[in-house]
Formats: sequence, structure tokens, C-alpha cells
Amino acid sequence: MEIKVKTCVHSADKISSNATVKINSSILKAKSTKWDCPDNIAYPPFINNHEHLIGNWVPRAGENHPYITTDIWVEEMKKSESFIERNKVFTHNGSFDLTRGNANLLALLGVYKNIFSGCPVVQDHAPNQKDEYYANFPIEVIKDYKQCHSLSMGNWWGGKSAQEEWQDSKGKMPFILHLAEGKDKLAKSDFRKLEESGLLQPNTLIIHGIALTAGEIKKCAQKGVSICCCPDSNVFLIGKTIDLKACIKYGVNLVLGTDSTMSGSINMLAEIKFAANKYTFLSSKELYRMITENAQKALFLPESYGKLELNTSHLMLVNNIKDDPFENILNMETKDIELLIHRGIPIYGNKQFLDDFDINPEDYFFFKIGNENKFVIGHPEKVCAKIDAMLGYHKDFPYLPF
Repeated sequence: MEIKVKTCVHSADKISSNATVKINSSILKAKSTKWDCPDNIAYPPFINNHEHLIGNWVPRAGENHPYITTDIWVEEMKKSESFIERNKVFTHNGSFDLTRGNANLLALLGVYKNIFSGCPVVQDHAPNQKDEYYANFPIEVIKDYKQCHSLSMGNWWGGKSAQEEWQDSKGKMPFILHLAEGKDKLAKSDFRKLEESGLLQPNTLIIHGIALTAGEIKKCAQKGVSICCCPDSNVFLIGKTIDLKACIKYGVNLVLGTDSTMSGSINMLAEIKFAANKYTFLSSKELYRMITENAQKALFLPESYGKLELNTSHLMLVNNIKDDPFENILNMETKDIELLIHRGIPIYGNKQFLDDFDINPEDYFFFKIGNENKFVIGHPEKVCAKIDAMLGYHKDFPYLPF
């Protein structure tokens, strides 16, 4: 399958015009199929560095935001109408086993939130789950990582101590933890504790890091630490993000995440728009890098992720709204994604592309956005129907386009 496009974004620093991208897939009906798409831009699919898949309920929780620390929000959130409503579908029993009960329904909501914003690769920050949890999804939810919830609260949701988790990583996979998520003395002391514990390592991925000083950010850059910012969630909960200018100045491997909709943005497309509007010193190219190349590095993903070769199994085809391909992503919406392929499998897009693949139509859901016939892998409509049945009424989720 060959697709000729107006522009091909290979990486943040390499773009080609009038390029032809060849799709590698074992389920193509004919390898010689050709598409001429002069109004499209080809990108590598996006990567969401920080997500809580089971937390994508709406509306947001947090009547008294901003807070000095998210520890306060967590307790307030548990009493919110939104959280109580979500608990009608699934309630934790303390084990944080997400293969139990209806946790899968909530996780699938999060999966589709990401699909419809061009993210077929997601880091779900939770205790490591059984293999069946990750195998259940139509996208790649990363399973090779070690984690700690935070230094301030420990691994309350499951797992070993932070030091033991890092040791188990052997430096060969990301070690992920929330850090310095607030403005109080405890948050400001987190970095010192991280450093003294020997956890300031090249495979460490700090989530949020709001209270880090410029000097501490410089140390992160020197050690090769990655930092994930979730701007919308950070501003909503704490009123600020990490010092992004210092991150850029010192060359930190800076990446972007959405967090869950209980505190964060609707999806990655909303997240990059928020970041661009709030922090105008962040260029569209830099934001693109944060959800592609930098993300691949932070999560120890295969080198084929986060960039686009002319011969590929990963592709996102998007309408050309702005001629600058990086400005284009700041203007795109779910409807503008014409084809999303991951590991040679069509995930989402315009229905006419699906005709070239040898698939079982029963494995896909078909719907319309405006006048365009769309497909998506799996059956999100059945997930919604099951949730509606449990609630006893219909629940809308703004990240679902049907």
C-alpha cells in the first residue's frame, strides 16, 4: 500500500514534500494499492506519556482548586459527585487489580480517548498489571516499566518500594513516579529525597515536577532524566506547571501527557492546544517533539516509534489545515485524522481506507462524523451501552465522537 501525500513529517528536523509512504502490513489485500492524498500530511502516531486509563470520567473533580498539593485534591476528589458516579461502574477493593470486575470498561474508555486523538501508544501509570490486562486493548498500552506512585505517598496502590522498583528496572526500562506535585514544603523536598535515594537516573521519568527549581531541573538534564508535564491538569490542580523555560534552557528530555479527565484535558489534541495557548514560548515544533521523539526516548520504545520512515508500519494521516505541519497539529481535531495505523493494523480513520485491508468487519465499529464515514477498531459503543445500563441513564463522554 502506497500513499502519496503533500507533506511527510519524518521527525521534528526532517520534512519532505510530495512523498510516498509505503505501508507494511501483513493484512493488506494487495501490496500494490496506491492512494493519492494531496491534501494530507503524514505523521508518526502520537505517544501519550502519562495517563490513568480508568480515570477518564467527567466532569472534572475539584471544586476548591487550585491546591497547594494534589494530596488534598485526592481526598476531595473521592467525595466528588463525578467519582461517586464512576464508582457505580467499578470500585477499588484495595488490590488495584485492573483485571477485576468492570475495571476493563473504564480502561477501554481511556483507550478510545487516546485513539481519537492519534495516540495508539500510551503509558498507563498504575501498578504493573497481569499480562491479560495489556493484551485486552486494541492499542499498545506499555507494560515494560517500573513505578512508584510518589515519594510522599509511597506505592499505596501496589508495588514494591521506590528503590526496589528502580532496582528491578535494571536501568533498561522507564522508572516512573509522580514527583514534587505541589507548592508546599513537602513537594519542595521531593527532589532532595529522590537524589539521596539514588533514584536520579537516566531511566527515571518524573511526572509533573511542579516544585522543582531551575537548579534541580539542570541536574535532571545532566543525569539524562526525562520529565513529563501535563499542563492542563497541573494548572487546574496547582495553578502552575514545572518551570518549562528552565526545562528548555537546560535541554531536559521533556514529554507531554494528558493525565486523566478527572483533572486534565479531554485528550492529547486538547492538551497540545492548551499548552500552545498558555505557554507561547513553546513552539509547535517543540510540542510535536514532546509527543513523538522525546516520548520514544523517555519510554524506552523501539526506535521506529516517534518518527516516520517512508517504509513503515506506523502512520497517522491528517488533513492539511495549516501548511506548517507543526502548526497543523495545533488545529487538528478528531475528524481530521483520516487514517491511523499502528504495527500494521488500521486503528481509526476514513472507511474507504479499510477496504484495502483483509479484516473482519465485525471487529470494527462504523459511524459518521459529519458526512464522513469513519471506522474504529473494537466496539466503544458496546462499552458505552454497558456503562449506561449500570448507571440507569445515558452518559456522554466528550472525547467520543459518536
